[in-house]
Amino acid sequence: MAEILREIGMIARALDSISNIEFKEYDLTKGQYLYLVRICENPGIIQEKLAEMIKVDRTTAARAIKKLETNGFIHKKSDANNRKIKKLFPTEKGESIYPMIKKENDYSNQVALEGLTEEEAAALVYLLEKVRKNMEVDWEFVKKGNKRAY
Repeated sequence: MAEILREIGMIARALDSISNIEFKEYDLTKGQYLYLVRICENPGIIQEKLAEMIKVDRTTAARAIKKLETNGFIHKKSDANNRKIKKLFPTEKGESIYPMIKKENDYSNQVALEGLTEEEAAALVYLLEKVRKNMEVDWEFVKKGNKRAY
């Protein structure tokens, strides 16, 4: 049973590596495509929510967001009611490559699920969502500076 996290890790690293290579020509590296996709799908999202969605700390998110902004993929807009709140939006450049990133994601899903029946694929999604929700509890706990008791 302990092997499941190794398998999930290998899958995640392989997909990340493939994406970093394939998206390099668009100046999207080191997982920046993940941020761009979430911003395109959630225009106006704030940095904190984005970091939470991707499961990274605020500093990591801030670095990726800064690079995306510098490279012209996204822009920040102050909230109308609270100028301190910066909302993130894709630029035309960001929106123009979103369909390609989505297409790569759909293809990777197809390859990953090859040979599985619809029922098996649905069961896998259901089980992985349960695993993620279990881990989110610990992620929130540790993120707040707590230590887990092993």
